[in-house]
Amino acid sequence: MAKEISGYVKLQVKGGQANPAPPIGPALGSKGVNIMEFCKQFNARTQDRMGKVLPVILTVYTDKSFDFVIKTPPAAVQLLELAKLQSGSKEPNRNKVGKVTREQVEAIARDKMADLNCFTLESAASMVAGTARSMGITVDGMTK
Repeated sequence: MAKEISGYVKLQVKGGQANPAPPIGPALGSKGVNIMEFCKQFNARTQDRMGKVLPVILTVYTDKSFDFVIKTPPAAVQLLELAKLQSGSKEPNRNKVGKVTREQVEAIARDKMADLNCFTLESAASMVAGTARSMGITVDGMTK
């Protein structure tokens, strides 16, 4: 018989670096989850992606047990890494802060395909290009 779900918790945690300090501790503590157990499991499953920001969706059950799904890093984080930037532009419509190529955008789209709500690589690339545009990063080789 399936367990009854008590709630969900969405977090963004750096791979291999989960600890009970805020924001993880308070978010999980309010749901009654064993914080150290989550940190140990998360760090073990993300050793290969050390330091990358990873979204996590934690399913909490009524008996205080939990499951979690680790998603791919956000497109914005991947774009900043490719463009070698610390942050996006404060005025993306006026000040452009970096450039990426169409091939790089398509590589990010391929990586994020499972987490995006689209069916073709072109529409996924268009979503990633839109994220780049809103960050003040120009995409070479894309229309619009």
